[in-house]
Amino acid sequence: MRVFFKAVPILIIMLGFLVRPLDALGDSGHDVLLKKAYELKEQYKETEALAVYEQIIAADESNLEALCQASLLHSLMGNRFSDDTRKLNHFSTARTYAHRAFLLDSTGARSNYAMALSLASLAMVSGPKQRLALIGETKSYLDGALAADETYADAWHLLGRWYFKMANLNFAEITTYKVMLGGMTEKTATNKDAIYAMEMAILHNPNNLRYYFDLANIYQEMKNKEACVYTLQRAMAQNINLQTKEELELSRRCKIMLQAFQK
Repeated sequence: MRVFFKAVPILIIMLGFLVRPLDALGDSGHDVLLKKAYELKEQYKETEALAVYEQIIAADESNLEALCQASLLHSLMGNRFSDDTRKLNHFSTARTYAHRAFLLDSTGARSNYAMALSLASLAMVSGPKQRLALIGETKSYLDGALAADETYADAWHLLGRWYFKMANLNFAEITTYKVMLGGMTEKTATNKDAIYAMEMAILHNPNNLRYYFDLANIYQEMKNKEACVYTLQRAMAQNINLQTKEELELSRRCKIMLQAFQK
């Protein structure tokens, strides 16, 4: 079964905001830096944005926004490395920040999603037994995120990936999971559950190419050619403005998959 799933120097001075210690700026200083970090992130300057978020955290350990955003950025950046050691460093830090955010707001959509993403990311670089434990733990946080915000597209997407993984465990994984749970008491996940969650992600954010690509992969694994082609055609019809290397690569892979089916 297929598995889905610039470094830039830290600025010494950020528009003059770092001339004074961040503590001296007070809450207004935090707000200014949060705005700056958001702008950097929107410009796809994740390294610089992360540096600002972590500066805020160093001065204010209970800044929920900075904790959530730093966690999400570490999860995102960790995926860009090929070696597991660097991935693990980012993913572990992502979980640390997410857990701190969750302790501050255990019912919030952002804190729950940050926890879920960090656990799902760590699962990719863990051994078989720990991977299953982390995957199993992810579900409750996704449920928490969607209970707080049922339009949270990224949470729906990650839930779709969770359902697909659980619906396609091999015999050894099923056995191990049963032992860990003391019996399979949870509702069995299905590919239909995965499809529904992916469609909900697309409904709430139709401009994310990853959602279509992962949904198409589910249909491909199910050998549903018609649905796979239709999903890829929907993706292409969106004319999504591609900004990053990841998006360009996803677009290329979608086109290759579609061409292969249309031969």
